[in-house]
Amino acid sequence: MTGSNHTDKLNRREFLAGAAAAAAFTVVRPSAVRSSEANSTLELGLLGCGGRGQWIVPLFEKHGKYKFVACADYYPDRADQVGEKCRIDASRRYTTLSGYRKLLDDRLDAVVIETPPYFHPEQAAAAVEAGKHVYLAKPIAVDVPGCKTIAEAGRKATAKKLAFLVDFQTRANRFYREAARRIHAGELGRLVCGDARYPCGVMDKKPPGTPEDRLRAWYNYRAFSGDFIVEQSIHALDVATWFLNDAPQSAAGAGGSKGLRLYGDDWDHFNLIYRFPKEFVLSFYSVQMAHGAPNEIVCRIYGSQGTVHSDYFSGVSITGPKPWEGAKFTDLYESGTVVNIGEFYEAVTSGRFDNPTVAPSVRSNLTAILGRMAAYKGEPVTWDELMRSEERLEADLKGLKS
Repeated sequence: MTGSNHTDKLNRREFLAGAAAAAAFTVVRPSAVRSSEANSTLELGLLGCGGRGQWIVPLFEKHGKYKFVACADYYPDRADQVGEKCRIDASRRYTTLSGYRKLLDDRLDAVVIETPPYFHPEQAAAAVEAGKHVYLAKPIAVDVPGCKTIAEAGRKATAKKLAFLVDFQTRANRFYREAARRIHAGELGRLVCGDARYPCGVMDKKPPGTPEDRLRAWYNYRAFSGDFIVEQSIHALDVATWFLNDAPQSAAGAGGSKGLRLYGDDWDHFNLIYRFPKEFVLSFYSVQMAHGAPNEIVCRIYGSQGTVHSDYFSGVSITGPKPWEGAKFTDLYESGTVVNIGEFYEAVTSGRFDNPTVAPSVRSNLTAILGRMAAYKGEPVTWDELMRSEERLEADLKGLKS
């Protein structure tokens, strides 16, 4: 993966100042962007034709203003599945680990990145350099250097008048947005403490037999996934940092692998305490591969004048002196993605390149890595210590076709 030295020495205060500065945006005439006039069809390339990639393709197509013209995946069968479904010419279906480079050399407007997180920084940065708009799956990276690469790619995208959107579904939901607005407006009073959690059941049991099988099961390997606190649990931590509108000062906790996971080097549980400014404390836990685990992604924030209750799978509301009924919903995985797809199109065609999803995505990704680091070390880790980390997770790519 590529990296950037631009933010290597940033402390917490400087990082957050930079995130705030990212709120500035540039507006240009839509005609200044090739094939991006309002009501025009955007030509897309898909990087990553696995489960999520194949799932998201129809949502882009249902929007009506997108057309997939190229795709890339390590596995030829997956590239062909998407290629046949989208009627992509065989010459524009790219394979092997380096196939993404050929796709980025192709003539298209934007790239949708649905590959394992390990590859996100290199591929997203290369896409911006190639002049493509970027629609990126979460998480953005597996380590601190990767997060800094994405932060820099987001800044470059804005400078080059390119859209760069990170696909978190909760932040696209209008009821979550309203809850965040009310919290930031002070309707919960002084924020005291909170809790967040993400328990998850068994995902698979069969160990991979070859390097190519291991890549298919990437979410069990920390270098590919960032460990599951980064790859999956980030949903809960993203809501917490969004509601608090801040990054933690430190984290402490524990976790481990106690036999729930049958293979791979990811842990199977994390239990953490995050400390935020103004003495706010967030307790967090997550577990994966647990038989009978409930299906929930919860974040609650307790204030002196009320409590916000949120769950990805059931809804969001506020109780207390200023109650808010909010809403109940069960389709956030799809509905949030649909909103993001629509807003990505609007950003490209209207020339709005402030790219507001990048900075909060970097913040929540770093928050997840902070928790992982503290649990691995078994001792508290501060945000400033995190930002000084130069550790890179290196995936084992031996036996794979380059």
